[in-house]
Amino acid sequence: MPIPADVYREVHLVPSILSADFSRLGEQVAAVMDASVRMIHFDVMDGHYVPNLSIGPAVLASLAPVVHDRGGLFSVHLMIERPEKYAAEFVRAGADALSFHVEACAHPRHVLETIRDMGAGAGVALNPGTDVSRIEPLLGVVDFVLVMTVNPGFGGQELIAPVLGKLPWLRKRLPAHVAVEVDGGVGRDNIARVVEAGGNWVVAGSAVFGAEDPAEEARALQQTARRAAGAAGAAGAAGAAAREA
Repeated sequence: MPIPADVYREVHLVPSILSADFSRLGEQVAAVMDASVRMIHFDVMDGHYVPNLSIGPAVLASLAPVVHDRGGLFSVHLMIERPEKYAAEFVRAGADALSFHVEACAHPRHVLETIRDMGAGAGVALNPGTDVSRIEPLLGVVDFVLVMTVNPGFGGQELIAPVLGKLPWLRKRLPAHVAVEVDGGVGRDNIARVVEAGGNWVVAGSAVFGAEDPAEEARALQQTARRAAGAAGAAGAAGAAAREA
């Protein structure tokens, strides 16, 4: 089932299971979803494109009932070479939104169209060092853009603050129905800044699953993110009114 249009516009905390306790994976995912989380982030690493290995479609398929039966959604992030070979398999396994790295794909428009044709949201991801103009030719065919604020491949890194400068550029060029996902180093100290800059799907891994109570931390982060979105919206409306006056 396609992602509802309002989800692309809303602010969502998207906990990354890369930092979860894999011996209690289903339990931890269920706990954060029961704490008002609607989206779960699923990182796929191949040991080639990034120097680490993670999980594949079989794990996604096994978690799908935990997430989908609660009305939730998976945002799957392919950090792999030749994503065109595997995109369809991940959609069949349960990906509701699927992103891949523009740096790793020779024909990104074709992959985006394949994902969309299967009914999932299609996104492109950018490494911190990749100029955001690299994806400008694709902005008309994406459902979301994933901006990496750490170098991909490992959890627990510190957010690279200058990368947030990409978000206003994207927001000026993207329609409101296209989400901007931000991944890397997000926690209580900076989640408001991420949202104020233009991110609305905000990934947090170790900040959530490294906490003593992941469910309570997820609630706190989501509340902070939504307050920041409300404040940013009010400031934008005030600015527009001042310009019209």
